Amino acid sequence: MDRPARKRRFGDRREGRRLRSLDPLYAFTPFIMKTRGDASNYFSSSVDMETIEKYIRKKRDEGLKGFGMLHIFIAGYLRCVSQYPGVNRFVAGKRIYARNNVEIIMTVKKRMSSMAAETEFKVIFDPSDTINTVYERVTEEIEKIKSQEDTSTDKAAAALGKLPRPILSAAIRLIEWIDYHGWLPKSLINASPFHGSMVITDLGSLGIPPIYHHLYNFGTVPVFVAFGAKRKVTELDKNGNPVEKKYIDYTVSTDERICDGYYYAIAFKHFNYTLRNPEVLESPPEYVVEDVD
Repeated sequence: MDRPARKRRFGDRREGRRLRSLDPLYAFTPFIMKTRGDASNYFSSSVDMETIEKYIRKKRDEGLKGFGMLHIFIAGYLRCVSQYPGVNRFVAGKRIYARNNVEIIMTVKKRMSSMAAETEFKVIFDPSDTINTVYERVTEEIEKIKSQEDTSTDKAAAALGKLPRPILSAAIRLIEWIDYHGWLPKSLINASPFHGSMVITDLGSLGIPPIYHHLYNFGTVPVFVAFGAKRKVTELDKNGNPVEKKYIDYTVSTDERICDGYYYAIAFKHFNYTLRNPEVLESPPEYVVEDVD
């Protein structure tokens, strides 16, 4: 779904446009809660796996090798952003911006070993993308990473890591100052795992529950999602008979400066709906809601 490009205005950043029509309280809040650590909120939820497991088996039978919860979570989040674009805002330089696209950051090990190298990568999506598009792009990026020694993120970290500590500290302060003013080069933004819409981590692959992950003060990421391994519980059905159910728990850390609690609540209710009904993610949304000016 092609959306008309907006003309960049004075005060906009490379990765987003400044929101100028928000209530005055929004403009004031970043001066009080100066970092994401100050503004972090945490909540958790769970999703029934009965429908999802059937859907995952169906997609794998269609030939989507390795299709799983990661793809459903990402596609569900894209659909959430398509209807509630406020969750895709970010704070930089004490101003609030609407991001131009949806940038999902993930962590992958090149092999499943405690000693194996770990790297982070970023995949850029449009809010109208379907779950099949998510699968294709994520799979392509993972295969690319596993076939090469270092990503752009690894190379940037390695170059900075070679600097003496005083120089490295000064370099980071300079980068923060440049980023504050929106002058960071696009190449660095693209390589940075701290600049994006959302970080997602699959702890189910490690067999553990999700953690409540902190938000980074450096960069622009306003949301962190973690989901864990399946758990089984015994519940009573409507007739009072015990039945075994499976759930996956997930946690979300958010920057409360970008939208209010009511907005977050209805946005993540929609997110939960898409997780419970993944079939809706196979078609693009009927329309994409644009954020305010």
